[in-house]
Amino acid sequence: MATLIKEQRIVADSWRLLSRGPKGELPEVPAQGDVIVPLALWLARRDALLAYPGKLGVWLDAHEGPEEIAADLRRFALVAVNFPKFGDGRGYSIARLLRERYGYEGELRAIGDVLHDFLYFMKQCGFDAFVLRDDQEVQAALSALDTFSEGYQTSVLRPVPLFRRRLATGKR
Repeated sequence: MATLIKEQRIVADSWRLLSRGPKGELPEVPAQGDVIVPLALWLARRDALLAYPGKLGVWLDAHEGPEEIAADLRRFALVAVNFPKFGDGRGYSIARLLRERYGYEGELRAIGDVLHDFLYFMKQCGFDAFVLRDDQEVQAALSALDTFSEGYQTSVLRPVPLFRRRLATGKR
């Protein structure tokens, strides 16, 4: 069973991730419960899903852009971004767009091939929840979130670069 880290704590996952079938068919939505639906299902059955009684989340694959859901972001308690393989960086860009361009403030979850080595960088892009791959050590993952105490570059968490922060405080 995959481990969910949310806001730097290990938590129980109440969400059900709905995936496409083996031939690409859209999944059926259960009658109740909190569900994360693939983007294709949201686009195909948006009106029916708006009446869903539980919490609703949507997940984007690395090749799907957040502009597809920008107008509906307030309807989602959770947006998940799938990392098909650890070296695929498109999910980082999706996260920054969701947070910075579209102002998404709900849970932003990394799913798929999520390794503890990348959690710090995912956090800088705006992710606040991570479903670890089954072979990942949980304590190593938690400590990876605080790998660096300071960053030079801007990020979702620190929109001002280090040199400007230092100039503002008079430090060199």
